[in-house]
Amino acid sequence: MAGLTVTNISLASETDWPGFRNEARALLAKLIAPAEVAWHTPASGAADLFSDSDVSPTSPLVAAHSHGPINLVVPSSFVTLCETVILHNDPARFGLLYSLLWRLVHEPALRHDPLDAGRVKVQHMAQSVRRDMHKMKAFVRFRTVESGEGKPPLHVAWFEPDHHIVEAVAPFFMRRFTQMEWAILTPERSVHWDGERLHFGPGGERRHAPAPDAGEALWLTYYANIFNPARLKMAMMKKEMPVKYWHNLPEAELISGLAADAMARSGRMVEAAPTQPARRIVPVASETAPRVSNAPHEGVAGPEDVGRGVFAELTVAIHPAQALTALKKATDRCRECPIGEHATQSVFGEGPVHAALMVVGEQPGDQEDLRGRPFVGPAGRLFDQAIAQLGWPREQLYVTNAVKHFKFELRGKRRIHKTPTQREASACLHWLESEIEQVQPHALIALGATAAKALLGRPVAVTRERGQWHDGPRGRKVLVTLHPSALLRGDPAEHEQAYKAWLDDLALATDWLKHAV
Repeated sequence: MAGLTVTNISLASETDWPGFRNEARALLAKLIAPAEVAWHTPASGAADLFSDSDVSPTSPLVAAHSHGPINLVVPSSFVTLCETVILHNDPARFGLLYSLLWRLVHEPALRHDPLDAGRVKVQHMAQSVRRDMHKMKAFVRFRTVESGEGKPPLHVAWFEPDHHIVEAVAPFFMRRFTQMEWAILTPERSVHWDGERLHFGPGGERRHAPAPDAGEALWLTYYANIFNPARLKMAMMKKEMPVKYWHNLPEAELISGLAADAMARSGRMVEAAPTQPARRIVPVASETAPRVSNAPHEGVAGPEDVGRGVFAELTVAIHPAQALTALKKATDRCRECPIGEHATQSVFGEGPVHAALMVVGEQPGDQEDLRGRPFVGPAGRLFDQAIAQLGWPREQLYVTNAVKHFKFELRGKRRIHKTPTQREASACLHWLESEIEQVQPHALIALGATAAKALLGRPVAVTRERGQWHDGPRGRKVLVTLHPSALLRGDPAEHEQAYKAWLDDLALATDWLKHAV
């Protein structure tokens, strides 16, 4: 744009997070808009000599500002996001992050818009970096180099990351291989652990990596013997171990031969005589929570009685709201599958008794597990946005999940959602059936495949059967559509269209709310 004054900012390195943070705070204090800033790193070269810049890379603007301390408050999750996205290889990442920071400060509503194109793009960049970090941890292969008489050997590996992740991943290898001296070479950066501290240096070339050693031959023998031909799925294997990594993996040279022989080996396994099974120890039946119904029973059982019987059916003549309270307490004690042992608490459904419409999701997420309420995390906020557009008061809906505890795996300090297995979902089914029995909704909405299977009793191809009414339990109609988390994981370019299609699916249930009491 003619006449635009550009502020050039130079960072110390491709991963200079402290520098970026300080520069961004100073720029915000000066109210310098994203379009007026050009970001540079040593790899991107010096600032454009022909730019109309009022600030040089060494200007005191980046070190101090005349406005005094600024009250910059952004979500802590955004800071964590920045630390990850800065490792991406996109040269425009600094400008994108500063633009998003500017908008978070000047457009507070952005914090509650998970479908914003800028936010979605940054999230996908962070996901790409995390995937690259995971692949580095999984696919680095060390080879031994003798260091001379009386000295411990040096273990050297060659890896080709997509992003600037070497310094971020190096502490993982330091903790895992503390007792050995090792080095990892990559095209742009190298790291060496001498047993006491990490040393970082410039990159290298693949020819600098050592040749195969005896330990590699032992590894190939082990890999060939654990290869299970009956479980070979080439497409899935290439997804988890992309072909671009194969030329650095010693076991990759075996894959073609093992895959070609898979069918014959599977046949030999089928024809082989069965092995003698080990003695099966039958576990003692443990106490499990019963279902609650409205059938008459002599004497009224209170909430504390729920879960007292062993695989017994408890029938109580109490109000449905009391029954739901009793069920909620019982789910906290449920250990019919392993999920409940690790969750913070159960997350039971909420909403009015006799709600005309019941919405069923898959399972609680991280925020739901911490707060004990369904649909309060990112997917829940997107759900709230949708029903607000449809004019549905949430207080008229009964919202729950097919599985009552949060299933996750730890990645560092973060709890990452894992899909419940069929067994886990089946173990939780009676809780959902009891909820339906107490609420007595006129119709149900199944969000996602796990909820749809629980309500319809069969596997459901959601993408094919979405936007349709199906016959559900006791003649109730079930509307199948996507879970909101599927939209959050989707292609950013298709978000607007996907969201509109999802909204059209939900709108099919609007008439049922007329039955609300």
